[in-house]
Amino acid sequence: MKKTHYLIIVTAVMISCKTQEIYINVVEPAPVTLPPEARKAGIADRSEAAKGAKALDVLDKVLTLEGAELDRAGAEASLTGLTEKLSENKRFEKVQTIGEKFPSVSISGTFPPPLDWQVVERICKENDIDLLFSLEAFDTDTRIDYQIIKGGGQRTFLGALAGIEHQADMQTLVKTAWRIYYPAGHIIVDEFPLIHSIKFSAAGLTPVIAAAALIDRKEAVKRTGLRAGQMYAERILPYEITVERDYYVRGTDNFRIAMRKALSDNWDEAGELWKIETGNSKPVIAARACYNMAIIAEIKGSLPTALEWAKKAYEDYNLRRALRYIRIIEHRMRKEEIVNFQEQK
Repeated sequence: MKKTHYLIIVTAVMISCKTQEIYINVVEPAPVTLPPEARKAGIADRSEAAKGAKALDVLDKVLTLEGAELDRAGAEASLTGLTEKLSENKRFEKVQTIGEKFPSVSISGTFPPPLDWQVVERICKENDIDLLFSLEAFDTDTRIDYQIIKGGGQRTFLGALAGIEHQADMQTLVKTAWRIYYPAGHIIVDEFPLIHSIKFSAAGLTPVIAAAALIDRKEAVKRTGLRAGQMYAERILPYEITVERDYYVRGTDNFRIAMRKALSDNWDEAGELWKIETGNSKPVIAARACYNMAIIAEIKGSLPTALEWAKKAYEDYNLRRALRYIRIIEHRMRKEEIVNFQEQK
């Protein structure tokens, strides 16, 4: 079923003496198109470091001040975010978490080689799923910078202390990597990395105290991980963007009246006035009216009708603006076909 969503916002500023600017929210295709027959999804976690990489991974955690459970908590939150979002998607009949572990063969922040297709096929068959969403990697990379702040000393029960504090500034990069496996065609439908940055600052009398004040970053990493999972699930969903259009407001009294109706969101009556002017004996007026009819057809979600009116404005009256609009509408129609394909239920 075709779905088209529009939000019309009319500005109060003329972009020229002849036209008025409007904004329309239109639906864009999702970055990832799933096979239409794939209705059952499994979610796997292969973000834990492989045994061969464990020693290097532990060293990396020490050098970057990562807590032992930070990556694990963040990865679990990412899987939760992905599961929740996929479960809300009506295209899926089933969304299942895979309990089996699939250890990665690489360390921090890189895509591991894909899972062997025999493994993917076995997992999908055993769990009765069509697609396998996999968290391929989860890594946090933390750096701390210290600086000494002079002035503004603190008071304790022993009296005033010297006006020097240590400030710790921490930046944590949360890196996730995702894949979607489709075993029926031996296709990796998508692989995509996401990186988020979290920043903290804290002060204390010593560097140790200042750094200790930053240990609550675990909850921030979990929140970021949750959002990372949700964001990845959104890659299979069409989304809205705002586009700019303009229409003619000068030429006859009907154009001026129609402009006021459009500004008050009365597009139907504005369209009736423009349609009258499509038969005007003056080619310039008729061309503008045809162009405006194309605009209102797009506003109402009828792209074929918009294309017809735009072609009439250009082919019959040589309105150059209409030729550009023809290309825009044709491009939108191709995208709408993709959106309709993606939204098949």
